[in-house]
Amino acid sequence: MIFESSQFVFKAPRDLIRARRVLIKPCASYPVPYPVTTSRDVLWEIVRGIREVSDADILILESAASGGAVYPVYQALSYDFPRVLMLDVNDSIQVEVDNPLSKPFAVETFWVPNVILSSDYSISVTPAKVVKGVPQFSIMNLITLLPTAKYGEKMAGAWGALYDLGINKVAADLYFTLPFDLGIVDATQKFTGDDPVHGKGENYGKIFVGEPFQADSEAAEVLGLKPEYLDLIREARVQSGG
Repeated sequence: MIFESSQFVFKAPRDLIRARRVLIKPCASYPVPYPVTTSRDVLWEIVRGIREVSDADILILESAASGGAVYPVYQALSYDFPRVLMLDVNDSIQVEVDNPLSKPFAVETFWVPNVILSSDYSISVTPAKVVKGVPQFSIMNLITLLPTAKYGEKMAGAWGALYDLGINKVAADLYFTLPFDLGIVDATQKFTGDDPVHGKGENYGKIFVGEPFQADSEAAEVLGLKPEYLDLIREARVQSGG
């Protein structure tokens, strides 16, 4: 679904209404406001929409690009929502999860926070970003759920080991390994930069909502982009017969 940003109202899907624990994954690795990170207003609209229909536990989970604690980043972005538990990926218990693809693109198993697996409904919400020519929407947003202690490299920075494997391949593997229920791409502005923080915003005034592959595909079409990870996901679907 495509919304005008000024008219965006989050209506909880039926499966979310039945959930007892809802996980929200923002793009919040840097203490820099939208369009670098997920807008507080959009995040609050999601929390509000959930609270209208459910008393489920709401968790927000992210990690800091610095490799340090993410809580100062939450504070800088004014993520201070009532009855919402703020969590740090790197403080979580990590469990190893197999990639279900018979022929993974890059990674056969991932170490992920166990809280993801114990959540009943999961949402990835991110700004529309293009960094070094690579579109980064709701599926690419899952990368920072991986602990920097296991996937970081001192020379390459946070998650450097994954970039060495090919970040689009890793994102495609994650899509199948951590199947999030909903993707939200906030293209009120499209951010384009040579690094994740420094760049410029271009007004589009749209918000895309749907299953993550659907939301990312619609955003890519409207913004005139061709994320490589979406092509890889299509390829894997054909190979698996669905």
